[in-house]
Amino acid sequence: MKTRTLTICLAAAASLGIPAAPALAQTEAACVTVPEPVVSLSYGSRYIDDDDSRSVVDEESEQAVNDALRPIDDFLRDLTSEANAVLRGGDDRQEKADCVVAAIAEWAEADALSDLGTFNAGLTVGARYAGFAMAYRQVRPYSSLMAEGEAIEEWLSTRVREQMTFWEEEATPGAKTGNLRAWAALAVNLVGDITGDDDALFWSASSITHVMCTALDDGSLPQEMKRGNYALHYQLHAISPLVVTAALLEEQGLSVKDNCGDALQRIVIYALNDIENEGAAAMEYSGKEQSYWDGTEELESHEMAWLEAYLTLFPDPEIDAYAEQFRPLGNSKLGGSQSLLWGAPTN
Repeated sequence: MKTRTLTICLAAAASLGIPAAPALAQTEAACVTVPEPVVSLSYGSRYIDDDDSRSVVDEESEQAVNDALRPIDDFLRDLTSEANAVLRGGDDRQEKADCVVAAIAEWAEADALSDLGTFNAGLTVGARYAGFAMAYRQVRPYSSLMAEGEAIEEWLSTRVREQMTFWEEEATPGAKTGNLRAWAALAVNLVGDITGDDDALFWSASSITHVMCTALDDGSLPQEMKRGNYALHYQLHAISPLVVTAALLEEQGLSVKDNCGDALQRIVIYALNDIENEGAAAMEYSGKEQSYWDGTEELESHEMAWLEAYLTLFPDPEIDAYAEQFRPLGNSKLGGSQSLLWGAPTN
């Protein structure tokens, strides 16, 4: 994709018609570089068409998906880094917050991600909405750009309302119980919290409960255990939004953490035990050696970033000690530094 870049500083803000706050006029900011807003998003599956497990990667298709998502994901990493800097404080906090808000506002004003041309784009875009909402939620209390904030909130609200409709009316039955439904629920929760939309909060609670309640007695998620050598990978990919959304709902007075016979704890303990056992349980379900041990990939820290939020729900010294090997824990779609967001030891 051909892109342009724009650094949102004082001069750039003026060129966009964004009024400069006094703090912006007094100091120079190291601001976010904004790529051309991605309005249309269209791609197929990463996996070959005749593979029911959706675990055999089609290299050409995967490249197309990665190319389509790269400018969004790169932008989210930059936004999250700046949003975390705002939370850490400093004399330029308002300036940095205004930079983030102005950057997201450019995508909002362009109605970014409004044209999802394929079913797969609708399935996978929820995690990106969550990333934008997480970054904005962090800086919102410190920004002076009220009009731009309103534009962002209207944009995000429209996008997640579309996601709610998609998951209720268009998603397949299997997908409705999988990790992507949970990522959509996280995005919907964040935007509902930002905008005071109780319907969105209740939908997010219902959605993650729906996914959690599919867990078998051992904590495995059947929809993810179908995924061949990626079964444990996708169990972890589901855990991230399940845990973080549950932690947010706990703060919002809509507790779901103990639903379905402590399903969330069973889901997490299953994954942690299976990591220790080199994917033996997931291999039993899927018939395949798991991706972290067959040379396909390595388990990375960002896949375990949810541990900080989990420990706020279920304090456990053993799991806290286990998390040390992955710290500092961060994931841009979960808001970056998890210690900043959940009060874990400073990263």
